[in-house]
Amino acid sequence: MNRFLSWALALAAPCLAALPLSAEAQALPRPDFAGLYRDVPRVMLDVRRELDSLRLYVRLPAGTAVGQLRVAAWPSYDAPAPQWQDSIPRARQHRRPDATGGTRASFCVAAARVPEGSVLQVQVGPGGPAVAPQNAATTAWLPLTAERLARPFIVTDSAGLPLLRGYVRAGETFRVDNYGLIQPLRLRRYAVPPTPALPPMTNPATVAGPPSTLPLLDSAAARTGQLLRCDDPSLLALRVGGLGGQDPRTLALLVANGDYPNLRTAKQLVEPLRYLTSTAEHQRMATAADPKRAVDGFWLNAAHDNQPLGKTMIRNYYGRVAAANRLFAAHKAGFLTDRGLLYVVLGTPQGVRRLASGEEQWSYAKVGNTGPLTFSFRPRPSTFAPDNYELVRRPEYEKPWFGAVEQWRNAQTAPSAPTDPSGR
Repeated sequence: MNRFLSWALALAAPCLAALPLSAEAQALPRPDFAGLYRDVPRVMLDVRRELDSLRLYVRLPAGTAVGQLRVAAWPSYDAPAPQWQDSIPRARQHRRPDATGGTRASFCVAAARVPEGSVLQVQVGPGGPAVAPQNAATTAWLPLTAERLARPFIVTDSAGLPLLRGYVRAGETFRVDNYGLIQPLRLRRYAVPPTPALPPMTNPATVAGPPSTLPLLDSAAARTGQLLRCDDPSLLALRVGGLGGQDPRTLALLVANGDYPNLRTAKQLVEPLRYLTSTAEHQRMATAADPKRAVDGFWLNAAHDNQPLGKTMIRNYYGRVAAANRLFAAHKAGFLTDRGLLYVVLGTPQGVRRLASGEEQWSYAKVGNTGPLTFSFRPRPSTFAPDNYELVRRPEYEKPWFGAVEQWRNAQTAPSAPTDPSGR
């Protein structure tokens, strides 16, 4: 059954002139990216190609002081110096408030100044170079793949404000805003099994993986600028283009449950407990006549019948799940991804390096009763999951991992739960 509704049109605004290069770049400290994984109200960034320019769309969190934006282009995440950097005075930012108290900004850079493979950094604040450590409340980074550099459209909300996220909620209306001509739009909706990440010591070759192809549920034709809506959780492929010489391009969008990134129903609360339970335990909770009672019983048992402690553990654990959903949404919910797995069980890493190869290295001072420990993630992009990362699994992770899980099961893990930042 076709689930898409569409009406109304929206036209793209013309792009401003490209910004000039700044003075010669200086070598800067290598940044530590761990701060970008703190669950705080954050700077958000996306881009759209507009002829020979690249338009940057930025959202500043509520409470951000009015002032300069700085933009820099780096050859890679671990480059010693940017290719160039510049400050964007307020008069050129085209700021406007949004309904959640944040501020939107938009400006252009010359596309020739940001070659494929480079990384854009936008930083809020006064003049001065971008330095380590990174702070999600003031800084955003965006790798510029060939597809991202060439894409002349962006997904917006019903009011025309860029979404700046890789998901929509079931029943949420949105648009595809194309620069230039109104283009045909083909929407295809796929079923995605909620397959959780494997433990970090498990060899993927020994476990049956997810299907190599996704079943197509339905499809619909529309055009850019129309309001769209998908009513059921799924994976949506948006194919845009074909008129006036514009090559068709595809963008994948996760359609999540209406409460995403939070979990509300008892069935939803059972799923993340896969990471703390055996297969048999999880199956008993999933098939229980009263799944909420089963979930409460798990946490009360972990807290040794201490109800206040059990409530704290629930806030902590599901706070991490919601944070992982915000940070790592891809072709499936963020907590189901490899990075989401570590984030939920181990928390925010103490250190993060991003290498020129695209690899991420997460460092923890202690995992279970073992420490320090570093985990590596390698990029595994695909059409439906361009920002997907795969954990490099090792058998030596078994002891520290089981130690970390046991701490949850015995009320020894009691960090502060991430908050639910507004406006995201």
